[in-house]
Amino acid sequence: MQYKSVLSIAGSDSGGGAGIQADIKTISACCCYSSSAITAITAQNTLGVIDIHAIPQASLEKQIRAVLDDIGADAIKIGMLHSPESIETVANCLETYPIQNIVLDPVMVATSGDKLLVDEAIDLLKKHLFPKVRIITPNLPEAEILLGRKIKGQSEFRAIAQELAEKFRVSVLLKAGHLKGDDLIDVLYDFEKAESLDLKSKRIDSKNTHGTGCSLSSALASFLAKGHSLAESAQLAKDFITESIKAGADYKIGKGNGPVHHFYQFWK
Repeated sequence: MQYKSVLSIAGSDSGGGAGIQADIKTISACCCYSSSAITAITAQNTLGVIDIHAIPQASLEKQIRAVLDDIGADAIKIGMLHSPESIETVANCLETYPIQNIVLDPVMVATSGDKLLVDEAIDLLKKHLFPKVRIITPNLPEAEILLGRKIKGQSEFRAIAQELAEKFRVSVLLKAGHLKGDDLIDVLYDFEKAESLDLKSKRIDSKNTHGTGCSLSSALASFLAKGHSLAESAQLAKDFITESIKAGADYKIGKGNGPVHHFYQFWK
């Protein structure tokens, strides 16, 4: 017997709600085996990020190669890449391993709206990593950065997802969480099949949404690792994060934005 395995390449969140910690919880909840390569260590909690310490590039490379040389991966999720150097390190490592199911969550913008990557790093992301991944999962601010213009609203989402996919030759799951209104419609554009899929849900009244982007992309990677199609994986990942937010809405951890309930299916 063998596990389906997912490698998460991302930053560590000491508060446990996002980053590597959220990835490990999500991958485990989706019934896959989780391994990790840490790009940066953050000191953070439910109120925000206090400090970021970048992992040396040699150590990051050794983490990735140690996992892939021995355990391997049916899918890889890439999250926070703290610097231009870490983007180049990850891209160079992936040259060696023919893994198809690579999900990139292009973490560029903080909840506050501040850019987390300088323009040089964004250019490297587009040039060196996008060609190696199967699907990217930008939110609204990240999509605007990638396109270099503002997005008016939900009515543009289908066209924007397709435009991003065709521009970068990669499938796109465009997330609608930053839009106003009760109806949230994420859009998948499957570049491999040239097809769009609307992923609908209702907005859930909860302050516990820390790490939703990390968790969604990790769930997507997990379902791809298990052999589902892009469309099936996107729908299953959307269902997982929706139920995780709903189940965690009434819990209180910390003084700020708490995490989702990753293990809602198991904790009764």
